[in-house]
Amino acid sequence: MSAIQRRLARFNRTFANRFVGPVLTRMPGFGAVLHVGRKSGRVYRTPVKVFKRDGNYVLSLPYGPQSDWVRNTIAGGGCELHTRGKLIRLDQPQVFTDPQQSVVPAPLRPLLRRFKAFDFIELRPVDAATSTTAPVRP
Repeated sequence: MSAIQRRLARFNRTFANRFVGPVLTRMPGFGAVLHVGRKSGRVYRTPVKVFKRDGNYVLSLPYGPQSDWVRNTIAGGGCELHTRGKLIRLDQPQVFTDPQQSVVPAPLRPLLRRFKAFDFIELRPVDAATSTTAPVRP
């Protein structure tokens, strides 16, 4: 991650996410990941860009797979996604790189390409009836 990307990520985490996050969860293609801190145990809420693929959820990683929320999600074995008024439990996180951005709708590819967002995380929705993992709650 470049110095500019690190500064933008820090600014978003500190200021922008607090104001934009609640609005984005209601918009198509956006959501907020609820994840538990690896060390603190605290619940965090991070706005994300959401795509669907074969029944799974794919989230763009514009700041790369080393972002705290990604590391928390992997360490916790999943997260919850708040999108379009629904709270969805997700597990089996798989990080992958897709230089062609084939998981992204064609009109959005130039924007994500501009941010060099070629990394993604894919998660499977958890069937509440068979789940053995505890939900994340803010």
